[in-house]
Amino acid sequence: MGCCESALGTHPEREHQHQQQQEQGLNPPLNTHPLSSAAATTAAGGVPSFSEFSLSDLKAATNNFSPDYIVSESGERAPNLVYKGRLQNRRWIAVKKFTKLAWPDPKQFAEEAWGVGKLRHRRLANLIGYCCDGDERLLVAEYMPNDTLAKHLFHWDKQTIEWAMRLRVALNMAEALDYCSSEGLPLYHDLNAYRVLFDEDGDPRLSCFGLMKNSRDGKSYSTNLAYTPPEYLRTGTFLLCIQVTPESVIYSFGTVLLDLLSGKHIPPSHALDMLRAKNIVLLMDSHLEGKFSSEEATAVIGLASQCLQNEPRERPSMKDLAASLDPLQTKSDVPSYIMLGISKQVEAPPTPQRPLSPMGDACSRMDLTAIHEILVKMHYRDDEGTNELSFQEWTQQMKEMLDARKRGDSAFRDKDFRTAIDNYSQFINVGTMVSPTVHARRSLCYLLCDQPDAALRDAMQAQNISPDWPVAFYMQSVALAKLDMHQDAADMLNEAAGLEEKRQKGGRGS
Repeated sequence: MGCCESALGTHPEREHQHQQQQEQGLNPPLNTHPLSSAAATTAAGGVPSFSEFSLSDLKAATNNFSPDYIVSESGERAPNLVYKGRLQNRRWIAVKKFTKLAWPDPKQFAEEAWGVGKLRHRRLANLIGYCCDGDERLLVAEYMPNDTLAKHLFHWDKQTIEWAMRLRVALNMAEALDYCSSEGLPLYHDLNAYRVLFDEDGDPRLSCFGLMKNSRDGKSYSTNLAYTPPEYLRTGTFLLCIQVTPESVIYSFGTVLLDLLSGKHIPPSHALDMLRAKNIVLLMDSHLEGKFSSEEATAVIGLASQCLQNEPRERPSMKDLAASLDPLQTKSDVPSYIMLGISKQVEAPPTPQRPLSPMGDACSRMDLTAIHEILVKMHYRDDEGTNELSFQEWTQQMKEMLDARKRGDSAFRDKDFRTAIDNYSQFINVGTMVSPTVHARRSLCYLLCDQPDAALRDAMQAQNISPDWPVAFYMQSVALAKLDMHQDAADMLNEAAGLEEKRQKGGRGS
């Protein structure tokens, strides 16, 4: 099979952040700029909306497409190189660089990219952008840091993939492909073990690059006769000119199931001969050392055989495959990174490129005690101009509200954070006055009470009240980091530092 990318994507987010997202308006704008702040991200696990990138941004991200940044499985010999890179907002990306002659028409390339870029799914390493500049044709996707299925299955250093994880890989692939089919993109080019990637949590995801044709004519670049669907050989079609069909995708899925079963890349015809001779034990990966369920293995073998049927119409649908693989899942409560034998990547928000204020420094270090001291000293100086109350409102409700806030401030200074939450909540719930500072203080209280979701909501509300207030962004950064959303945390930290810099240039105190 053709050599493919080894990594796409970033973000250690939780399951609730991986909801499906549909992008609207697929006509590609001609002069858009890459969205580089956390505000540009969507609700789908922090995945940015699809956009056009400038060549200069991608050059900067990849150190001018340095050979050291190449992550294609076959390195510089790959037909379409894939580089890892890091944008100014600290997001890791994967950049696929096509040959100059593959897409001579920039409009056609952009339309194809936007078609793939509308997809958002937790089982995909999603496409987040593209670039057309002169002869350059580039795709930008989420970066996956933990290598390919091929690497873990065929070239492992420490341990082979355990059986339950292989079943998880098969299901995730089927779910990704079924989703793509339901969204009108059933064709996947060169589906193989190099296209399955592992994210920060070790979860298997399918590369979005396979959804994009390798060139304007959509021809397959697989050159191994042993893995070619039999219908192509029967028609005598020249191999380099074959067109991918939904049925050929199913056939390729069957070859990956064989990979998962055997731990080797064996020709389907050879595998089928072994199955007909009932040599199932010989087919199974010896490195599993018998640690698998015979019933489950027999079921997967049956699915692989169905996928590899000579007649395309006799192959199952991807929806049926997903439905058949789902009941076979075991160890559903065990994180993928544990089964894969890797360390979960957790890092503090990287320091932004701008110099940090004491507040920014405390947030970058996740020093909640230092943040508390700063918020106490700041008092309410940044709340000016946030309220315009009528005389009636002042006389009827002000005393009760200010008393609640005063009690909250006293508890906050005394580090009685649960009492502070109760009193600040009384102030906020009346709703006559708004105070970004109260939301920032309650946000910190929630953090200190191990409630990062509530802390993030308060920090976001502080930003809604005062959109250019750096503290609101800083508090979001800390809450996001506590939620393991480290890339978004870094984005927010950088955003806050930028707002402080802008305030200083404007002659205002921060």
